[in-house]
Amino acid sequence: MKHDPAKNGAAKAKKASRESMATSGKSPEASSTVVSLPKATAPTSNSSPDRDADVARASSRLSSLQPLMRLKPYLMKHKGMLVLGLAALVLSAGAMLSVPLAVRRMIDHGFSAENAGFIDQYFAMMVVIGAVLAASIAARFYCVSWLGERVVADLRHDVFAHLARLGPSFFEKTHSGEVMSRLTADTTQIKAVAGHTISQALRNIIMLVGAFVMMVVTSPNLSGLTLIAIPVIVLPLMAYGQAVKNLSRKAQDTLADASAYAAENLSAVRTMQSFAHEKAVSARFEDAVQRSFDAARDRMKARAGLTALTVFLTVASIVAVLWYGASAVISGQMTGGELSQFIIYALFVAGALGELAEVWGEISQASGAAERLTEILAVVPEIRSPDNPVPLPMPARGAVDFDNVTFAYASRPNVSALRDFTLHVKPGETVALVGPSGAGKTTIFNLLLRFYDPTSGRVRVDGVDVASADLEQLRHRISLVPQDVAIFADSVLENIRYGSPQASEEDVHKAAVAAQADGFIRALPEGYRTRLGERGVTLSGGQRQRLAVARAILKNAPILLLDEATSALDAENERAVQQALEVVMRDRTTLVIAHRLATVQKADRILVMKEGRVVESGTHAELVNKGGLYGRLAALQFGKEAAE
Repeated sequence: MKHDPAKNGAAKAKKASRESMATSGKSPEASSTVVSLPKATAPTSNSSPDRDADVARASSRLSSLQPLMRLKPYLMKHKGMLVLGLAALVLSAGAMLSVPLAVRRMIDHGFSAENAGFIDQYFAMMVVIGAVLAASIAARFYCVSWLGERVVADLRHDVFAHLARLGPSFFEKTHSGEVMSRLTADTTQIKAVAGHTISQALRNIIMLVGAFVMMVVTSPNLSGLTLIAIPVIVLPLMAYGQAVKNLSRKAQDTLADASAYAAENLSAVRTMQSFAHEKAVSARFEDAVQRSFDAARDRMKARAGLTALTVFLTVASIVAVLWYGASAVISGQMTGGELSQFIIYALFVAGALGELAEVWGEISQASGAAERLTEILAVVPEIRSPDNPVPLPMPARGAVDFDNVTFAYASRPNVSALRDFTLHVKPGETVALVGPSGAGKTTIFNLLLRFYDPTSGRVRVDGVDVASADLEQLRHRISLVPQDVAIFADSVLENIRYGSPQASEEDVHKAAVAAQADGFIRALPEGYRTRLGERGVTLSGGQRQRLAVARAILKNAPILLLDEATSALDAENERAVQQALEVVMRDRTTLVIAHRLATVQKADRILVMKEGRVVESGTHAELVNKGGLYGRLAALQFGKEAAE
């Protein structure tokens, strides 16, 4: 991975690491069309997930909870649990609202010897109400907790599945650490909202409405005074809620910066340590963490201010109303029981408003997280299967055709990576691509795998335009052995089985034997069950390459792409990998990218490329005799090897 020492950390590191792009053909020039969720309806194109712009957009959306509405389909998938939770919520709220009625009756009709039986009945009823309240609260807790966990699990699945469909251009502009922050931290915030927070909000709304209705029934005059106080409480709450949302988004973005910077440097720990950058990197990470803390502190201040203001305004309003009520009792306009009932309902209203202030802050905070997730879900893949794909012929033959293909990466639209490129590869033929860096060799692989579409011309596999074919079917016909092999922190068995997830252990062993990997695998502590370190750091370069060859053998695709599969190996490992490749190349159409000409001498055809064009074509012997660019490269390489 290239270490980016830029001052702005991960915010300026929105290009994919080469490790994460091991299967993309390693072309960093492409760009991505990132589509952000608009204010109301459908996604719009040509906008970027740049965080400064995101904060500006969030500030312009007045208290918008629209992103949270994206959770509705996830909730509606579990209607049974949702109905049970709502029923328990209504039952618990109703039980609480019945308590003041009993208190009023006891005050106005009880507390005398002749009414002792009456008092007993009311206290017995209070116990029943308590039992109903306890059962309904427990049921509500279970239902909403289940919903929260289920919704966030479904959401994480959908976000990851969507990310898996996005093309290389997206990850070349968006740092993996930032994506993981959205997939974990943001979904955790949404889990609380999808479960407890929404439940609390509904419960307090029911309590607020129910208690206020009972206040009106008890004393219309006192209720009118209370009604006047409500706007004084609610308006500051709404204004603060928007501020909390914006600050919450800023806090999440700064946390993503810190996470992205940490992930980038830890994944390149050898480079970091070899340059003795531990202290410098730690200092920069500390600075990123401090910025995250500062943003979180601003958010907490806003939430604390919101809560304090709401509680003070609520208490002040209630005190004023109760003073008027006490005067009414003294004048005989209402009884003590009625005033007590009104006070309890007023306290319910105050408590509901206070909790709604807290809940509103949490919902606003989660709305910022949901907005970030919906931005990912709204990214439209530039490359996707057509609605009515043309089926590839069966059985597969492995024919490859490029017809007058021109292509330029979006970051360099005026520089063609390929220009009027034409290539026809017959089934079973081996064609080598050689030439200087930037000649367009890797672009050929990218277009064949349909990571990008050509600007003009057509790419065909078995006679079908790849743009018209189903992506999954197309890529099932192609195996790639890259220069930078992606090894996962899993067992050797599962790493090889990545080429064919349904393959049996026996098939995996056969593929490893054919790839000349069985020997070193069985020498590992647990053989095929040995878990490899992240990115295969416990393996040598030759061992990683042989695992990649085993994958390709197991996949058994009719088209094989070799992207400098032996360029970084020593002579012994190169010989072993080359022998393994000869096995996998049999009866397959093979395209080989190589700078070391010794690896392509046996190719049926060699294409020499320069600036996106084919400048020479022929066998090794023919090209050496021509004395052109290939002849000069051969003289340099073979002369050097002879001297050595």
